[in-house]
Amino acid sequence: MTAAENVCYTLINVASDSEPPSEVSLKTDLEKGEIKAKTEALKKVIIMILNGEKLPGLLMTIIRFVLPLQDHTIKKLLLVFWEIVPKTTPDGKLLQEMILVCDAYRKDLQHPNEFIRGSTLRFLCKLKESELLEPLMPAIRACLEHRHSYVRRNAVLAIYTIYRNFEHLIPDAPELIHDFLVNEKDASCKRNAFMMLIHADQDRALDYLSTCIDQVHTFGDILQLVIVELIYKVCHANPSERARFIRCIYNLLQSSSPAVKYEAAGTLVTLSSAPTAIKAAAQCYIDLIIKESDNNVKLIVLDRLIELKDHPTHERVLQDLVMDILRVLSTPDLEVRKKTLQLALDLVSSRNVEELVIVLKKEVIKTNNVTEHEDTDKYRQLLVRTLHSCSVRFPDMAANVIPVLMEFLSDSNEAAAADVLEFVREAIQRFDSLRPLIIEKMLEVFHAIKTVKIYRGALWILGEYCSTKEDIQNVMTEVRRSLGEIPIVENEIKKETGELKPEDEVSAGPAQKLVTEMGTYVTQSALSSSRPSKKEEDRPPLRGFLMDGDFFVAASLATTLTKLALRYVSIVQDKMKQNSFVAEAMLIMVTVLHLGKSSLPKKPITDDDVDRISLCLKVLSECSPLMNDIFNKECRRSLSHMLTVRLEEEKLSQKKESEKRNVTVQADDPISFMQLTAKNEMTSKEDQFQLSLLAAMGNTQRKEAADPLASKLNKVTQLTGFSDPVYAEAYVHVNQYDIVLDVLVVNQTSDTLQNCTLELATLGDLKLVEKPSPLTLAPHDFANIKANVKVASTENGIIFGNIVYDVSGAASDRNCVVLSDIHIDIMDYIQPASCTDAEFRQMWAEFEWENKVTVNTNITDLNEYLQHILKSTNMKCLTPEKALSGFCGFMAANLYARSIFGEDALANVSIEKPIHLGPDAPVTGHIRIRAKSQGMALSLGDKINLSQKKANI
Repeated sequence: MTAAENVCYTLINVASDSEPPSEVSLKTDLEKGEIKAKTEALKKVIIMILNGEKLPGLLMTIIRFVLPLQDHTIKKLLLVFWEIVPKTTPDGKLLQEMILVCDAYRKDLQHPNEFIRGSTLRFLCKLKESELLEPLMPAIRACLEHRHSYVRRNAVLAIYTIYRNFEHLIPDAPELIHDFLVNEKDASCKRNAFMMLIHADQDRALDYLSTCIDQVHTFGDILQLVIVELIYKVCHANPSERARFIRCIYNLLQSSSPAVKYEAAGTLVTLSSAPTAIKAAAQCYIDLIIKESDNNVKLIVLDRLIELKDHPTHERVLQDLVMDILRVLSTPDLEVRKKTLQLALDLVSSRNVEELVIVLKKEVIKTNNVTEHEDTDKYRQLLVRTLHSCSVRFPDMAANVIPVLMEFLSDSNEAAAADVLEFVREAIQRFDSLRPLIIEKMLEVFHAIKTVKIYRGALWILGEYCSTKEDIQNVMTEVRRSLGEIPIVENEIKKETGELKPEDEVSAGPAQKLVTEMGTYVTQSALSSSRPSKKEEDRPPLRGFLMDGDFFVAASLATTLTKLALRYVSIVQDKMKQNSFVAEAMLIMVTVLHLGKSSLPKKPITDDDVDRISLCLKVLSECSPLMNDIFNKECRRSLSHMLTVRLEEEKLSQKKESEKRNVTVQADDPISFMQLTAKNEMTSKEDQFQLSLLAAMGNTQRKEAADPLASKLNKVTQLTGFSDPVYAEAYVHVNQYDIVLDVLVVNQTSDTLQNCTLELATLGDLKLVEKPSPLTLAPHDFANIKANVKVASTENGIIFGNIVYDVSGAASDRNCVVLSDIHIDIMDYIQPASCTDAEFRQMWAEFEWENKVTVNTNITDLNEYLQHILKSTNMKCLTPEKALSGFCGFMAANLYARSIFGEDALANVSIEKPIHLGPDAPVTGHIRIRAKSQGMALSLGDKINLSQKKANI
C-alpha cells in the first residue's frame, strides 16, 4: 500500500522552512526530556511521518517513555501518532508492539477523566485493524453507561463505526443502541444513536420513531434534523409510508430551529404535491426569510421559493401568497429585494395585482422619505420598473400608478427619473384614456425637473401628445417660465453689467469622448470662456442648462415648439392667434441661437444643434403639409413601432419560459402506476440528501453533451511525452471556484521509482491548496495523484511544474521530468447575462480597461461570425434579432456576459463584409472588449483571438 493510498483523517499544517531534526536528537528528547520537550519532539515525529519518513526505531521509545504519561496534550498527540504510524509489517501482519498500545488504550477507556475516555473513543473510530479493536470491545460497551454525555455519545459513534467496518466484533450493536436510545435523556447522545439506527437498522429506527412520534416537536433540533432525514429516506424508498409520517413533518414546520423548518419544508414538498402541503412549505420559507438576519440564508431560501414557482402545479398556490412574499422587502439588502420583486412579478395575476401595486406604491413613497443610502436609488429604480411591468400587463392599474411615479421626475437621481420617464412615454402611447391625466401631471412637475436628460424627455412627451388648445398654451407658458426673460443675451448682459472684462480668456476645453448607441466613438471639443458666474442658482432650469452649454436640449425644444405650433395652427382658426403663437415659437428659437453664438455660455452651440434649430425655423416659416406630416405623425408612428417590437420580444421570451416549464408528455410515453411499480424502481427519483452531498463535494454528474468530443476525454491534457521515463496526463475538472487535477502517472521504466513527487506551481489568480504527497512506483506501475487549485478571479491561469523521483539503488541525483503547461480556460467561469441598453452604456463609460481585437477569420458571413463568437465566448447578444436581420454589408452588436465572481464583461462587435473583394472575402472589423479588471479584458481578448477562425471539419 503506497503512502498516497493511506487514509488520513487529521490534517496538520507543516511549516515549509523548518529543518527536519535527526532521529537521535528526537530519541534523546523523548527519553530524557521534560514534558514540554517531549511534546515538541512528538509533534516533530508526527510531521516527519506525515512527510513520508518511516522512523521504526522510535516506536518502542514512545511506548516506553511517552505512553505512560498522564499529560492531556501528550495523550491527544499520541492519538494522532497512533492514527498515522504504520501498524503492520510489510507482509500485512500486526506489529507485536501494538499489543502494548492496545493495553494502554484499554486502560484509557476506563480512565476516570471523561475527556481522555471520549477522545480515545473518537480515535477508535479511525482504526482499521480488527485485531486491535477486539480486546477493547467490553470497555467500549461499558462506556455507554458512563455518567458523562461526552463519553456516551462518542461510545455510540465508536460502536457504529466498528459495526460498519467489522460487524463480527459487535453483531448485536443495533439492539444495544436501540435499548440505549429508549433510556437516554441527552439530545446529542440520542441524535448519534438514532443516526446509527437509520444507517444500520432502519426498521428499529422506525419502531423507535413510532413510539415517540407525538413527542417529536419537544426533541432537540439536532435530533429533529435526523428524524426529517429518516422520514425522507423511508418515504423515498417506500411511498406507501407517506401517510404515516406526513403529520410529523407538518409539526416540524413549527419547530423553533430555522434549520429544522428549512429541511422539513423541503422534505414536505418532495413527499406531497397537495396544495395545502405546498402552501405550508412556502409559508415556512417566507417566515424563514423574514426572521433570518443572514442575507445568504435569505437568498438560498428565496431560490427554493423560485424553484417551487417553476413547477406549473405549484404556481397557483404561490399566487395566493404574493402579499406574504412582499413582506421580504423589509430587508435592506438590494439583491434580496431584487429577487423578491422578480418573484412577485412572476406570480402576479389579475386577482392580486391591485394589492401588489398598493404595496409597491407605499415602498416607493418610503424611499422618498429615507435618508439617502447608496442602495436607495437602485431600489427606487427596481420599484419603478416593477410598477412599469405591472401597468403594461394590467392596463387598469396604470391610472393608480402614474400620479405617484410622476413625482419622481423631479428626483435628483437621474436613473430612477429616466425609468419613470420611459414608463410614462409607454403609458401615454398605449393608453389614450390616460393622456389628459399624464399631461396634467407632467405640467405640474415640469418646472421642478433638475436633470437635463429628463427635461429633454419631458419636452418630447409634451410636444408629441398635447392636442388641445389649452394644453398647448400651458406648455408654451411653462417653457417661457423655464426660460426666463427673453432675449436671453441682452438680459444676461444687463445682469452682468460692470462685471464683463474685454480680456476674458477664451480657452479650448478638453475634447470629450462620447459613445453612440452603436458603441462607436464621437469626439466633441468645445470652447469655454472663464468668467465669474453670478446668481447661477437663481436662473430658471432651462436657462441654466443653456448657460452650461448643453444645447442638445435647445434642439429638443425647437422640435417640440415646431410640433406644438403646427398642431396649434390646425386647431385654431383665428389667423392672428396662429401667427402670434408661431412668432413666439420662432422668437424663442432665435434667441437660443443667438445665445449659442455668443460667448456667454460655458460651451458654444454645436453645428448639429444649429442645423436642427434652423430646420425648425424653416419648417415654421413655410408650414408645408409634408413637414406637418413628418413632425406630427411619423415620429409617433416610429415610437409605436418600437414599443410593438419590444412587446413582441417580451411575449416571445415569456412563451419560451412557459414552454420550458410545461412538461410535455408524448402519446406513447409509459404510464407508471405506483401500486404496480417494483421496489427497485421506486428509487428512480434522485435522493435529495445524496444530491446535495455530492454538490457540496463537487461530484455532481453533469449531463454530457451528445457530441462525443464534449465528453471527459476532451478535458484530458498530456503533460509528458510517450518516450519520457515517467508518462503523465491530467484530467482537469472545474467545479465553480475549485479546479481538481486528476493526474495519471505511469512508470515506463524497469526500475522502482521512490519519492516520486508531483511539484506544481501556478501563474495568475490560482492558488495550490495542498502539496501532493510523494509515492513509490513499482516497474511499469501507475498511480493517480489529485491536486486541488483554488480560483480567485476570471483570468487566464497557467499551472506548470515537474515530476521528481529517485531511482531505487542508483547513486545519482534526483531525476526530473518537466511537465507541459496546463492552461485554465476562463470559459468555465463566464456565463451569458442580460442588461438594459442604459446599463450597458453606463458600464461602457465606467469600465477603464479596453482590449481592441482585430477580426482575423476565414468566415465569410457576418451573422455566422457573430454566432461563432457568441458560442466561443459564452456571451449574450443584447442587440435584438430584428436589428441584425437583413444584409447591408455592415453589422454592429453589443455583447454582455458575467463571471461567477460577479465581474462584468462587455463587448462591441463592429464588422463588415468587403463587397468589393468578392463574395468569398472574409469578414473584417474590430471587437472592443471592456471590463473592470485588466485580467478579464485581456483573457477574453485572448479567447476571441484563439477561436476566431472556424475549424475545417
